[in-house]
Amino acid sequence: MNTTYDAIVIGSGISGGWAAKVLCENGLKTCVVERGRNVEHKKDYPTAHLQPWDFPHGGMMTNTFKEENPLISKAAGFGEDTAHFFIKDKDQPYVQEKPFDWIRGYQVGGKSLTWGRACQRWSQSEFEAPSKYNYGIQWPVDYTEMAPWYHMVEDFIGVCGNKDGLASMPDGEFLPPFEMNCVEQHMSKTIADTYPDRHLVHGRWAHLTEPKEHHLALGRGKCQSRNLCMRGCPFGAYFSSNSSTLPAAKKTENLTILSDAVVVKIIYDDDKKKATGIEYIDTTTGERQELKASIVFVNASALNSNLILLNSTSDRFPNGLGNDHDILGRYIGFHNYRGWTSGKFEGFKDTYVYGRNPSELILANYRNVYKHDMPFVGGYTIFSGASRPRNQEAPENGPGIGAAYKEGLRLPGDWQAYMYMQGETIPKASNRVYLSNTEKDPWGIPQLVTDVNYDDNDELMVQDFLTESKAMFETMGCTDIEQNDSKQAPGLDIHEMGGCRMGTDPKTSMLNEHNQLHLCKNVFVTDGACMTSTGNQSPSLLYMALTARAATYAAEQLKAQQL
Repeated sequence: MNTTYDAIVIGSGISGGWAAKVLCENGLKTCVVERGRNVEHKKDYPTAHLQPWDFPHGGMMTNTFKEENPLISKAAGFGEDTAHFFIKDKDQPYVQEKPFDWIRGYQVGGKSLTWGRACQRWSQSEFEAPSKYNYGIQWPVDYTEMAPWYHMVEDFIGVCGNKDGLASMPDGEFLPPFEMNCVEQHMSKTIADTYPDRHLVHGRWAHLTEPKEHHLALGRGKCQSRNLCMRGCPFGAYFSSNSSTLPAAKKTENLTILSDAVVVKIIYDDDKKKATGIEYIDTTTGERQELKASIVFVNASALNSNLILLNSTSDRFPNGLGNDHDILGRYIGFHNYRGWTSGKFEGFKDTYVYGRNPSELILANYRNVYKHDMPFVGGYTIFSGASRPRNQEAPENGPGIGAAYKEGLRLPGDWQAYMYMQGETIPKASNRVYLSNTEKDPWGIPQLVTDVNYDDNDELMVQDFLTESKAMFETMGCTDIEQNDSKQAPGLDIHEMGGCRMGTDPKTSMLNEHNQLHLCKNVFVTDGACMTSTGNQSPSLLYMALTARAATYAAEQLKAQQL
């Protein structure tokens, strides 16, 4: 294997795959370094075509497994059919100074194999609000700058949705959306008729509803509405690194993938005043090795990227690479998912649903959009939908056993609907991660310590969601309304962000407008660690757009011998 490349990309997930694609297509010999095992598209999706009865426990995890893995067992979508794409708790230890559920999947493709696939564009309001209303610093980019990169990413990965003309959730390059069922149509219309500033619309999802030629050329096909996405999609119908960006990079013959390689640190040369490569551990042999490159992209996922940068010490940077002002590891953000509301609908008994829709509706943020008019800062997106599950109840006054009960199970039950929140949080210096002085991981690397918590702003936002979602359900004619504040720990949202944030001032941020470390210009960070604030919308599309933009810039600078 070669040990010298034009570029090294640490991590093969959503952003790492995009870095590899763009760098390789610009002619750079690129090595993607992945700490987990190799996973090949289609070949390594062992449960993709299994039925519930094919699993030893019907898809459920045993109590013994849950007791041994209390953290990962909480993860959304985790089960007997997807466990192969998640870690086990004991294999990847970390220290929780405050409760933080760190959900991880280590393999080629990373969490792009198990992500939720929501792909909203951030609005201009989300870029502006933190500095405008004094709960964050100014982003060095805005919607106008990011719009063409959004377009590029959406076209390549395939995003279905509808153009709704909403300022808080801008339109994009969309494939046709999945159809709303009858109750969802009723919900959408009722909200539109009752609340002029609220819009329950098709979400934007990374699914191929009508593949284009460039999708088909990569071997991707149309979504079959199976809603088994987290098992790995053998049709390539949802975006993952394995089905999309990495195959595109491979076509250039400029790509090398090194799996089972845990990055220890980025190597900084004090004389050259730049990074020269990485040190990693081959987990199959335990040996430490080095790779050299002209540029390094850090895409290990937000908290792992912070860990690597904090551990990348040198005489010049004793507190972590580029960390002269104690910014690295601070201003960690996440999304607030604590609020949930559900209920039932009478009627609509003459209709049912077709297929298993893998997407949801979105009620675009309506709080603090045009002005700050709430007792909290930021806003929240609401995900929503309706379904008609099979009847689960025994016949009236009858036993839950016997022929009549079994016959009743064949019939559809009442329509049910739900709403849950995805709220913006305030990145604060006190919300941080750092390296333990005493605890090591299985490879001798310092364990990460999480010190992250909710604040009063989060509590006010949850209460507003619960109040407003109940009122909306009542307006729709929903009954048996139930609500819940899960009080779940930060991290279970799997949207950790920050720690190596972008900004204009090296004293208050780590990265410039091109995602370069202010103090080490040949190192780029474009995963969740780079986020200046969290916004209220899903961040993955922005990660991809920032990565495509930064990788294009890095390739240009390298060719011009500026790096």
